[in-house]
Amino acid sequence: MTDTTTAEIQDYYRGKAAEAAEAKSCCAPDPTRFGPGAYGDIGPDEATDAALLASLGCGNPTAVAELRDGETVLDLGSGAGLDLILSARRVGSDGQVFGLDFLEEMLAVARQNIEDAEVDNVILLKGTIEQIPLPAATVDVIISNCVINLSLDKPAVFAEMARVLAPGGRLGITDVVAEDHLTPADRAERGGVSQCIAGALSQAEYLSLLAEVGLTGAEVVFTQDAADGMHSAIIRARKPGADECGPDSGCC
Repeated sequence: MTDTTTAEIQDYYRGKAAEAAEAKSCCAPDPTRFGPGAYGDIGPDEATDAALLASLGCGNPTAVAELRDGETVLDLGSGAGLDLILSARRVGSDGQVFGLDFLEEMLAVARQNIEDAEVDNVILLKGTIEQIPLPAATVDVIISNCVINLSLDKPAVFAEMARVLAPGGRLGITDVVAEDHLTPADRAERGGVSQCIAGALSQAEYLSLLAEVGLTGAEVVFTQDAADGMHSAIIRARKPGADECGPDSGCC
């Protein structure tokens, strides 16, 4: 796709969204609730059709994260830019939104969608979620939409999230998560990595990795079925503030 135009790339991802809805795959067993269907309350003045139709996620992290005016937001695996546009509007002109993706083609799509949406508080970053190209303690909120399950080094992802979060910062993400009784082999039997199934963590594994990097108040709440014993889920956690006790604070 390196020689295609941005418009052609947008058409490509629109097609992928349609395929996902029809086939009920790629994190979209229910096309009314996954992908674009998860954003049913989004008005035409909030995001462009191109950005909405290119959404292939398993939820709406901008709703989960409860974004506030003036916050700094990081979207891991920002894709075609829908969550960037929504976040930019919600944090306002005093806020800042970073979108991280490793594909230049996807960044080109996001760049065009952001320009079309006429938001100017978004910065796109090329890189991986295992090595976030931002300084430590610079982000108030991390969002992500069905991307962490795709990583081959999930402990690195969780360590990086904890590193870049400012004290008191929080996670508000959506992902596919397995019930605890399913082994990795069980998950692989239910779907491939590209379907956001084989690489999914279990609920207990998610909570353990969040705790290991010092994030507190963690919860993993199943919202809807993705496969047998697999669910779209809302994941929340926070980094203790400077005046709070935490695993690395030394005060407890």
